[in-house]
Amino acid sequence: MRDVAIIGVAQTKFGELWSNSFRQLISDAGLGAIEDSGVGGKDLEAMFVGNMSGGLFVQQEHIASLIADSMGLLPIPCTRVEAACASGGLALRQGIMAVASGYHDVVVAAGVEKMTDVVDATPAIATASDQEWEAQQGATFPSLYAMMARRHMYEYGTTREQLAMMSVVNHMNGAKNPNAQFRNEITVDKVLNSSPVADPLTLLDCSPVSDGAAAVVLCAAEKAKEFTDTPIYVRASAQSSGTIGLHNRRDITTIDATKVAARKAYEMAGITVKDVDVTEVHDCFSINGLLAIEDLGFAEKGKGGIALEEGQTMIDGDFPINPSGGLKARGHPLGATGIAQAAEIVWQLRGDADKRQVDGAEIGMTHNVGGTGGTCAVHIFGRDKN
Repeated sequence: MRDVAIIGVAQTKFGELWSNSFRQLISDAGLGAIEDSGVGGKDLEAMFVGNMSGGLFVQQEHIASLIADSMGLLPIPCTRVEAACASGGLALRQGIMAVASGYHDVVVAAGVEKMTDVVDATPAIATASDQEWEAQQGATFPSLYAMMARRHMYEYGTTREQLAMMSVVNHMNGAKNPNAQFRNEITVDKVLNSSPVADPLTLLDCSPVSDGAAAVVLCAAEKAKEFTDTPIYVRASAQSSGTIGLHNRRDITTIDATKVAARKAYEMAGITVKDVDVTEVHDCFSINGLLAIEDLGFAEKGKGGIALEEGQTMIDGDFPINPSGGLKARGHPLGATGIAQAAEIVWQLRGDADKRQVDGAEIGMTHNVGGTGGTCAVHIFGRDKN
């Protein structure tokens, strides 16, 4: 298998983008990444695009063809990848494997979602849960994650204030990100006193409904310097599956798919969690960010809340988490999230993250979860190949 490098990245603004169409968003991100990479259209051999539900959100299927056509890249093959909120992470993985195998030399991995075109996104998002045993019984994603939060609080003594710190730190970072949906700082009190959603979660514990797109250009590492002086190398790409429904979990305070994917990624990269300088985690709800801190190995099980309370996840902390603002503040257009995470890590490792830059970042990681943990993709990137 060949080494793979990222040579170009781009992301649109995330938010309620009423004046931007689905095809405009993905075209802006894709063409932006191509321009950043220095490649020409003739160099591209394939595209892999993460998208959860174009049919439900914008009443459009056959998205791959639409994207290739909209970007003016016909007739190269374009493949849509779906894994709920992990669609972007899996599109990235498909692109990496296509290049690593030698089947293609230069590809685009992208993600897009236009969620605000529907009156209520909740039913569409709920299709990522177990329909028969969860959604059709009235369970929503906030309620499922609320059960996970309540159990974690019961078993480990995690406090509501500790949980709120996940959102507080994300907004602190998002305020420095020009592409973020929310660029305002918040306090623990504001989180606790915001509108209740599903006890113990309030509005400010929850990621928003978002529109947006992101893209990266991947190529064989041996060719990377032909296009850019600052390639970022893929050190590991790992994926794992878990039960789609909470009722089949051995423990709803642990996402096993995260633990397995992380272990595989560390082994592939030849590192430990202590070597990771900056991480983008999947905090669709504050509890998922807290669980990621534990399941990725940054803190012992049950100690994630303490790590948040002590400021260990801040940009200048022991293990910086979500300098982009994460899903909570940067936004969460489902299919685009995994790619946006990768773009943020590339900017961090290049030293191009401006006011949210993690000093001296050389190794970065992304963590992208589908549903409540039915799918997880973990990627590790480095300024050097190994």
